[in-house]
Amino acid sequence: MIAIRVSKLSKCFGKKQALKSVDIEIGAGEMVALIGASGSGKSTLMRIIAGLESCDSDAGRIEILGKTLQQGGKLDPKAREMRREIGVIFQQFNLVGRLPVLTNVLTGLLGRIAGWRGTLGLFSKAEKLLARDALGRVGIPEVAWQRASTLSGGQQQRAAIARTLVQKSKILLADEPIASLDPSSARRVMDVIAEINRIDRITAVVSLHQVEYARRYCPRTIALRDGVVVFDGPSLALTNDFLRELYGTSSEELILPEPQAPARELHPTQDLSAALRALASV
Repeated sequence: MIAIRVSKLSKCFGKKQALKSVDIEIGAGEMVALIGASGSGKSTLMRIIAGLESCDSDAGRIEILGKTLQQGGKLDPKAREMRREIGVIFQQFNLVGRLPVLTNVLTGLLGRIAGWRGTLGLFSKAEKLLARDALGRVGIPEVAWQRASTLSGGQQQRAAIARTLVQKSKILLADEPIASLDPSSARRVMDVIAEINRIDRITAVVSLHQVEYARRYCPRTIALRDGVVVFDGPSLALTNDFLRELYGTSSEELILPEPQAPARELHPTQDLSAALRALASV
């Protein structure tokens, strides 16, 4: 099954064209990286797929799990039901800092329970167990009753992922989920997303600013430049030359250098012999 189909998608903000006739198909269970320089259209594309932003009125169609989410700038009347299948993770976590972590995770149920229960914060014992299990899966079961504001950035992002598990979404959209994290926390977050994709077969689309994470975690990468898809293929096929062209002057901060051949180790006596031969030739 095709989990996400984007057809002829365009989006303008005033005179600025953010996306230009984008066509993408992502199969169910895939884990795909979305890369590109700042202003390339990554976040706009993610928001439109999530139904949080409309495409232009004269172009564009988004299908989720075979159903039309929006077309020609208009959301389908059943868009709310389709959004239940889409979990979204943002760079800034979107947790309510004064509430316990468990309550934040339980908000993933709001689209699936009666509105009055969500408003009053009335969750069943089974739902609370589900949330605790989700926190265990992302590796932070011990923080359930802490205020969300007391967590580190990496812990907050993992709590946000736990919220999508409780939501029981079939598609996970992560918009630069590790951009503000240190390398150790970033690896933990990406490990969690990769494990959920592998075990639960949740379709994952991860917008990344750090190219090496795309190479390491995502079999497929889609690259945008000025709102146009300029690469769609295996992540291992991304060459450093292409990435330098894609990112321009900022590429040195995003791309690891080409691997160097390891230096040949010499025994101390070999070092001495080489030095003596060099002196003798002078």
